[in-house]
Amino acid sequence: MHPILLIVFLPLLAAVIGGLGNKALGNLAVKSLTTALLFVSCGLSWPIFIGFLTGAETASVIPVLQWVHSGSMTFDWALRVDTLTAVMLVVVTTVSALVHLYSWGYMADEPDQPRFFAYLSLFTFAMLMLVTADNLVQMFFGWEGVGLASYLLIGFWFRKPSASAAAIKAFVVNRVGDFGFMLGIFGTYLVFQTVSIPEILAAAPGMAGSTIGFLGYRVDTMDLLCILLFIGAMGKSAQLGLHTWLPDAMEGPTPVSALIHAATMVTAGVFMVCRLSPMFEAAPAALMFMTFVGAATCFFAATIGTTQWDIKRVIAYSTCSQLGYMFFAAGVGAYNVAMFHLFTHAFFKALLFLCAGSVIHAMHHEQDMRYYGGLRKHIPITFWAMLAGTLAITGVGVAGVFGFAGFYSKDAILEAAFARGTNLGNLAFWMGTIAALLTSFYSWRLVFLTFYGKPRWIESEHIQHSVHKTPEQAGEDTTGGYHPHESPLPMLVPLLALSVGAVFAGFVFAPAFVESAEFWQGSVFFNEGLMHAMHGIPAWAKWSATVAMLIGLAIAFQGYIRDKELPARIAGQLGPVYRFVYNKWYFDELYHFLFVKPAFWLGNKFWKWGDIGIIDRFGPNGAAWLVSQGTAAAKKVQSGYLYSYALVMLIGVVVAISWVMVR
Repeated sequence: MHPILLIVFLPLLAAVIGGLGNKALGNLAVKSLTTALLFVSCGLSWPIFIGFLTGAETASVIPVLQWVHSGSMTFDWALRVDTLTAVMLVVVTTVSALVHLYSWGYMADEPDQPRFFAYLSLFTFAMLMLVTADNLVQMFFGWEGVGLASYLLIGFWFRKPSASAAAIKAFVVNRVGDFGFMLGIFGTYLVFQTVSIPEILAAAPGMAGSTIGFLGYRVDTMDLLCILLFIGAMGKSAQLGLHTWLPDAMEGPTPVSALIHAATMVTAGVFMVCRLSPMFEAAPAALMFMTFVGAATCFFAATIGTTQWDIKRVIAYSTCSQLGYMFFAAGVGAYNVAMFHLFTHAFFKALLFLCAGSVIHAMHHEQDMRYYGGLRKHIPITFWAMLAGTLAITGVGVAGVFGFAGFYSKDAILEAAFARGTNLGNLAFWMGTIAALLTSFYSWRLVFLTFYGKPRWIESEHIQHSVHKTPEQAGEDTTGGYHPHESPLPMLVPLLALSVGAVFAGFVFAPAFVESAEFWQGSVFFNEGLMHAMHGIPAWAKWSATVAMLIGLAIAFQGYIRDKELPARIAGQLGPVYRFVYNKWYFDELYHFLFVKPAFWLGNKFWKWGDIGIIDRFGPNGAAWLVSQGTAAAKKVQSGYLYSYALVMLIGVVVAISWVMVR
């Protein structure tokens, strides 16, 4: 049996047993089973990845079963294993296994643990189905599977109205993107007469320059198909315009945030674009669109991250921004670099989310950073892990010596954008550089507000509830007598493991991901000319990200360590600009006005006029009224007197005889 079969189907087995067994099996049995099977999948994934890294493995397709044979449409359920798949296997299974373990501690007091762990395993199975897909229908199956599982996980605390609303929002917004994805798949089958990914990619270059009819116009075939496919990626990967679901998804438990919204589900769009990279290379307009959207998202989300106070929302907007980096890297043709940033991002972003969960756990479920401070002495392991993640995401390093994970992947993205030499490439470079400055600022702001300065815990309602003291009662003791505690071992072990990835993933794997076409074995389009051009860009362009990181660090240090009144003064001076950014560019309000209110108005009218006024009135309610009136009339002739019944019978006989005589 090929290991890929166990890697993919063990999480499904865990989900089925955990979901059906539920409380009958008990918390311990379900947690142990699901976590153990995920670690087995993880353990089997790394040898495959290392095999491709060393050149010992080659691409293969493992059949599972016959699926659809209908006329000219024929495809089977098969699992593709190549370098691109191997990268995603280690990302998905490693993060998922560590999140399962972390949840032992974080969800220890949760009464519905079996359901939670079953949902986690179901999500992992769907994601593995997506990344091993050999055809577009199978990819769509996994694509929708992760959408379903994310809905269940975001709304896990379904008794909490905000969690239910966030789950619905994520589901609806993703359906908008998925509609574009479906149209892209339908159009691809129409053009290529197959859904087999290898066959489509082989034929794609030959379709360059051809046209197709769409909405009454003749448009470039490959541009149309790739833009439709990219719209699907925009929804799943929370790009500008379809991003509004991602921050609200923080209503789910923190392990969910780490698994879905940091390392796996949101990267599905990047994976899909890289898997279909030969198609996109034949679609120059689609690449330009992707570059612009990625660069705009990168900048837009970074600006919002600088103003948020909720620790998880800061990291959520950071995720949105980093996904923008990946997309504009793919847009300029550096698909391998986009996958490299996806790989390193999985480690440091999952680490940051799990560290945030550890802080929330220590602070009695308080998520507002304004009520933190001075925590580095109380939760030192979490502090050092968070510091490792921050150094990784901000791209700290010394060229030619050593750097944290983000130093290699983010710098490579900016260098590729600059080396592309186009106007859009230059725009992406500058927007990415500014976003790097903002990333450094909001990341260090998070660290300084959380771990440095005097404790501000007593100002939190959560802490007051815990220690039964108000700020007035506490006096000068800003801790309120509360004692933060380090997280239990099941939560700390994943932090330490991910810290290793955040520190070393870039240094160890940069040569293979960025420089080696042999490593990729044709699983993505490898632009050797662009990779070579990256070496010849000016020194100032190479150092731009580092300078931006240092400026962001200096501003954060000045505002949150040395002069703590400075941020409030600047916010007051900026006035409308600050409010515009703090309110997330008013996208939610705009969508509420343009889409939500009209939809509710229309639904209300259909309900009152259509459902109640027509269907109910002339349907079940009308039928009930007729029956009621009929029984009322029948009741009047049911007097109970024998002579009344005899009279009716006599009248009936007379009428019958009269009818016969007249006839």
